[in-house]
Amino acid sequence: MTHAVRPLRVVAPGAGVLVELRAALAGGDAIMVSADAPIDLPREVEQRIALVVQTSGSSGRPKRVALSADAVLANAAASESALGGPGQWILALPTHYIAGLNVLTRSIAAGFDPVVVPSADDSTHHFTAHAFLDAAARLTVPERFTALVPAQLATLLDDGAAAEALAGFRRVLVGGQATPAGLLERAAAAGVKVTRSYGSSETSGGVVFDGAPIGTTAIRVVDGEVHLGGPSVAEGYLNNPAETAARFTTDGGMRWFRTSDTGSYEDGRLAIAGRLDDVIISGGIKVSLGGIEQLLHDNGFEDAVVVGADDEKWGQVPIAFTSSDADPAPVISAIEAALGPAARPRVRRGSAIPILPSGKPDRVSLRAQANE
Repeated sequence: MTHAVRPLRVVAPGAGVLVELRAALAGGDAIMVSADAPIDLPREVEQRIALVVQTSGSSGRPKRVALSADAVLANAAASESALGGPGQWILALPTHYIAGLNVLTRSIAAGFDPVVVPSADDSTHHFTAHAFLDAAARLTVPERFTALVPAQLATLLDDGAAAEALAGFRRVLVGGQATPAGLLERAAAAGVKVTRSYGSSETSGGVVFDGAPIGTTAIRVVDGEVHLGGPSVAEGYLNNPAETAARFTTDGGMRWFRTSDTGSYEDGRLAIAGRLDDVIISGGIKVSLGGIEQLLHDNGFEDAVVVGADDEKWGQVPIAFTSSDADPAPVISAIEAALGPAARPRVRRGSAIPILPSGKPDRVSLRAQANE
């Protein structure tokens, strides 16, 4: 059986992405946003595919996620409803990742062009409070929104004028990684209305806001793993049927994605505990790297990233990286008391955490450093 196809084109990040995305969602050529010429990218895809998004690769090899126009637009409609209606967005995230593309899709659905922070798609520009304030001054609609990663939110809260401007936004979506409790408290104290977003490229972006599913998103936990279902779930991975079959299922007419995250879903609220692959065996004992990381975040080391490193004696040991120079002894004792002696991390302080363009920490690079 022959399936209908449409052309797939590579679009460079920048001002033209909004126009290209609008055309793709309306039935034109499918697009993939990339600054490079991707290797082995097909010239055509099945007709139902409108957008191909490469995952960040923060934990391993990136994948190419195939999304239909229906899935992307369903996400935009659900998020607009959850956020209280349409408005104008500031784009502060790269458009070759799903979070940045979400801002453009929501803008298309709302009928208002977004205002772009120069750093969003230009690696020569660093995200600054000044650049964000300049973008905010160019907004023309009172109902204003933006999407940030935690590090960007921290940058804006550190600047009095930026924090004041951000307090005037209807909502600030924060996602891409767990947001430290201390950062959320700072935002609340500044009057900034933060909504924590959870999702991935495989779900067309965030489909869980502050622990609650948006739109008709469904959540279930199977053997400790969080599964997300609903109209925003992707078709699968481009030209990778084995990985698609392993991570996507259809059950009762609903498409489901296995997130590889562990968590619980009770009383309509999802709580993420960590990753299935973030458990190491140290001296024969299972150690949750995510649990260690959370305790570090909750005790003043908000940028801490914990990875596993090989060790001749113990097999593997947890290594924590942080830019802070503060004494980690008190929190190490707290971690040992809460999680056991095997969870006691070795802390490397004082160096900046390597960050991917998506805003997530580069765990692959940190694992390599940990094993040097």
